[in-house]
Amino acid sequence: MSPTPQALGPVRPAAVVNEEIRALVKAAGGWLYGESRQRYVLLVTEWTEAVAIEHRRGEIVETV
Repeated sequence: MSPTPQALGPVRPAAVVNEEIRALVKAAGGWLYGESRQRYVLLVTEWTEAVAIEHRRGEIVETV
């Protein structure tokens, strides 16, 4: 199993992780099973942490 996002070092920007989530879901046709589902869960966890950190730092940028 892949290491957790926290074990990989500094958190990537939320926007970068969000784009990776979108690409994963698009590549899977919206249906996530097995390894792609596990990767999705890890990415969402990483994204949540990145958003919280950016929010605390005042780095949140509103997007449409």
